[in-house]
Amino acid sequence: MNKLQIKDWLFSMNIENYVINDDLSVDVDGNVNISYRQLTKIPVKFGSVSGRFSCYSNNLTSLENCPTSVASDFYCYRNNLTSLEHCPTSVGGSFDCSYNNLTSLEHCPTSVGRDFYCSSNKLTSLEHCPTSVGGYFSCSDNKLTSLEHCPTSVGGYFSCSFNKLSSLQHCPTSVGNHFYCDNNKLTSLEHCPTSVGGDFNCSRNNLTSLEHCPTSVGEGFYCDNNKLTSLEHCPTSVGRDFYCYNNSLISLEHHPTFVGEVLIPGDIKVPCSPDVSKWLITKHKDLFNLIDNPSPDMVTLYQMLWEI
Repeated sequence: MNKLQIKDWLFSMNIENYVINDDLSVDVDGNVNISYRQLTKIPVKFGSVSGRFSCYSNNLTSLENCPTSVASDFYCYRNNLTSLEHCPTSVGGSFDCSYNNLTSLEHCPTSVGRDFYCSSNKLTSLEHCPTSVGGYFSCSDNKLTSLEHCPTSVGGYFSCSFNKLSSLQHCPTSVGNHFYCDNNKLTSLEHCPTSVGGDFNCSRNNLTSLEHCPTSVGEGFYCDNNKLTSLEHCPTSVGRDFYCYNNSLISLEHHPTFVGEVLIPGDIKVPCSPDVSKWLITKHKDLFNLIDNPSPDMVTLYQMLWEI
């Protein structure tokens, strides 16, 4: 492309406040949005962009001609990318390469100021991902069997859901918001963060124990659809919901001493103690699930407490 052709293309993309350099690269003072344009390639070489660069929901197979530096967010999700070659080396805001066909994070930015999303790809490793992420980190819905190389510190939420993980080794030691490791093949919570500011979701795994889980969870705690027989080692304090249904629990002993909103005991197989039952029913009458085949004494207790 010559300068005139570059100007025509930039005009058609509604891109303003730009400078065309001698090498025909384009620096933009502001945002660039070339999403939903059915592009198979980016025809103009971008240099630096002082705002956000969005090229998502196209048919791109390469990031060639993307800017080398983006001060705000870089969004290339929902394309047909198999490599991150040519993507910016530095992103001041969020980086999102989700919903592509990536098998590696090679060439991804070494520094990301806020969120990092690489979910819904075909990744088997987190090698090359940033070591520190200031906001959210999601590598969910891939083919990961290990969290090796994942960030050591995540300021927002961390999600590794819907992978093939059998261990949480190498996961961040500190997570400022939610922690999601549901829908994996975990048999232990060893190596998980000791404190989680938001939700902690370890549902739909193969857990037989809650040992090593956080002692305090700021919002909801979800351990449903596992193989638990006891709530031993569960958090003593849960700021919001507590879900433990679809397990093989025989008692509610060791349940949290404080639950902010809801406790759902689910498929408990034997009656729990009257004091625990009374606490459950009086706190959450509309959500209490009566056990399977309750004893006559339990039915009487349930009816009595329901009138409170």
